[in-house]
Amino acid sequence: MKKLAIITTHPIQYYAPVFKLLAKKTQLKVFYTWGEQSMVKYDKGFAKQIEWDIPLLDGYDYQFLANTSKDPGTHHFNGIINPGLVSAVQDFEPNAILIYGWAWKSHLKALRFFKGKIPIYFRGDSTLLDQQNNFKNLLRKIFLKWIYSHVDKAFYVGSTNKNYYSQFGLKEKQLIFAPHAIDNNRFEKIDQQETIKIRKKLSIGADSILILFAGKLEPKKAPDLLLKALKKLANPNLQLLFVGNGQLQKELKTTAGNFSNIHFMDFQNQSKMPAIYQACDLFCLPSKGPNETWGLAVNEAMAAGKAILVSTKVGCAVDLVKPGINGEVFKSNDLDDLMQKLTELAESKEKLTKMGIQSQQIIQNWSFEKQVEAIVNTFYNKNAK
Repeated sequence: MKKLAIITTHPIQYYAPVFKLLAKKTQLKVFYTWGEQSMVKYDKGFAKQIEWDIPLLDGYDYQFLANTSKDPGTHHFNGIINPGLVSAVQDFEPNAILIYGWAWKSHLKALRFFKGKIPIYFRGDSTLLDQQNNFKNLLRKIFLKWIYSHVDKAFYVGSTNKNYYSQFGLKEKQLIFAPHAIDNNRFEKIDQQETIKIRKKLSIGADSILILFAGKLEPKKAPDLLLKALKKLANPNLQLLFVGNGQLQKELKTTAGNFSNIHFMDFQNQSKMPAIYQACDLFCLPSKGPNETWGLAVNEAMAAGKAILVSTKVGCAVDLVKPGINGEVFKSNDLDDLMQKLTELAESKEKLTKMGIQSQQIIQNWSFEKQVEAIVNTFYNKNAK
């Protein structure tokens, strides 16, 4: 069986199931560059200590590498420094290497070292959504073309990500679609009692329309815009639930004041999230950027069978949200357009239910299985170099 090495920073709930499936098709070894300290970490976006409550290391071979950075983490280039990375990968003797992200010292070093020696595959989800035409971006384009000249094949997550790779020199034959995905089955399962319990705890009636925002309460995701829209609409039938923590938490709660239609829940771990999605009627991700490269919470909400409202700055909007079919897309940072789309979507719960059914159908092909199939087919293709 051929050997595939994967270089990535730390165990992530959206990647671990993929590695587990890949391990059944290849001789796989995952090299985690952040080090063992990444398993329990302080998340700056959520502004709290995070430890996932689903297994992230089951079913595949892995190695935590020593990270000698003085300030370990993924928040800066020098946060990932592994003197032993190259030798560890060489000892494994892989037939190809899949690298997740280049923007850390060790990952870039691996790209450069193994170029021309072993086929290099790449995975990232960057887009051009925030790009501006100026001199700084001209320099960035030159630099990124150099970066991606080290890549043999790139697995793109969706349309906007493919456009990004094309912009920086990768050819059509080098680009393979491997969809961004979540555990669709886990979010599809309905726990009716738990969803009723959530709404009851928040004093939200069965006829009310509950809008959900789930994620980091940070400026780029624009939860404040959604709160402002709901307050201005003053529709007694509309309820809004924020699930998460972050730097805007205090400001949002202050703005919400005594407004009884706005609710807050702290960060909820992965095992709790399916029931929370099931309890809502409409999921909204109003991001204004920069760098809302995809928005996997949208995948989760769609798997749970929910209508979707996102801004034009959300990376998955083009691929996953079909206006008038399973939701709507509003112009980023445009309060009036957001209010208009909310009004249209909230015409009836029946309309939202029908859109939710469409969401669940659309998301079926955006699966771990499809992602693994793309990687395995590329890996075992004798022409893939």
